[in-house]
Amino acid sequence: MKSLKAFLACGTLLAFANVAQAAQCEVTHWWTSGGEAAAVAEFAKAFESKTNHKWLDGAIAGGGGTARPVFISRITGGDPMCATQFNHGRQAEELVEAGLMRDFTELAAKENWAEIVRPRSLLDGCTVDGKVYCVPINIHSWQWLWLSHKAFEDAGVPVPKTWDEFVAAAPALEKAGKIPLAMGGQPWQTSGAFNVLIPAIAGKDIYLKVYQDKDAEVAAGPEMAKVFQAADAARKMAAKSNVQDWNQATNLVITGQAGGQIMGDWAQGEFQVAGQVAGKDYSCLPGLGVNELISVGGDAFYFPVSKDPEVTAAQDALASVMLAPDTQVNFNLKKGSVPVRGDVDLNAANDCMKKGLEILAKGNTVPDPPRLNTEDTNTQLNDLFVEFFKTPSMTPEEAQKRYAEIIASAD
Repeated sequence: MKSLKAFLACGTLLAFANVAQAAQCEVTHWWTSGGEAAAVAEFAKAFESKTNHKWLDGAIAGGGGTARPVFISRITGGDPMCATQFNHGRQAEELVEAGLMRDFTELAAKENWAEIVRPRSLLDGCTVDGKVYCVPINIHSWQWLWLSHKAFEDAGVPVPKTWDEFVAAAPALEKAGKIPLAMGGQPWQTSGAFNVLIPAIAGKDIYLKVYQDKDAEVAAGPEMAKVFQAADAARKMAAKSNVQDWNQATNLVITGQAGGQIMGDWAQGEFQVAGQVAGKDYSCLPGLGVNELISVGGDAFYFPVSKDPEVTAAQDALASVMLAPDTQVNFNLKKGSVPVRGDVDLNAANDCMKKGLEILAKGNTVPDPPRLNTEDTNTQLNDLFVEFFKTPSMTPEEAQKRYAEIIASAD
């Protein structure tokens, strides 16, 4: 560790000595949908306009489950990028412990990240042994049900206000030729939907007992049984949703082919690109309209250790640019997420984003599973929910038994 400290200190000095020299900064991420591409373009524009460095885009399609192993393989294999996306939480934990990620404690102190990043837990998630290793850039919440006004109008039923009303409207939607619930085939989508159902149906305390305390008895108990029954209803409603990517499922809602979708607030970017207006063309129900809380997760950027002082200088510049007030506003308005800075003007936020801000201000939040579970545990849960949603013969009771066993062995 002492040699790593010396190396990083030397790299920092060299970076400042060569600050006038431009570097090409390869930034890897998994943002490839229309809304995501529009958002990440704001980062690239700000970086190139505010520094003398160049942004080299390294997008990988397929979501984090596809991209993360590629990122990790490159870093551990000696071919690091300039900067790379991970979610808030424990995804980069082993890379940090191996000394492969840069320490940004000095820059964080200089720019007062501890005061401007909110909630503070996001910066805590970047901190290992008192040192800051990443830049949190947004707050994303999974806890949303997006509803197509056109689909319900065509079906002749009112737009639902709660999950139960949504489930009750499913037969009318099917009769009108609609898919009640749009859901893609990527594993993280089924897991994400299930994890939205937990605090909505069983409540915040149950959610925390299962994922934070790893209480297998609660995971096998009656409150979670209600969640599995709701998941059973969800898989029946999504049975004819034959798409793969999350944004393809969102498009089914945008075009009125599906009644709704359980998806994070990044879906707002797709509605925005399509020119749709919240409250007019679509509705959003935080906490599925049952329990209005939001999960606090999102994205962070890590910067692999580099031997090139020009790349190190570019990393310093990019980290600073990403947290600049104007960059935070421009990026997050297009991404559908909320800035991590609490001191920026969000008057341009739409109705759905304002709902999220109000809930956040009240403190009605839960941490995302990636902040509480290891990648191994999340992978096991992903596999279980993919099987459950694709196997009608698997009963909710069977799935819950396996779920409790995963929680019992989780670390």
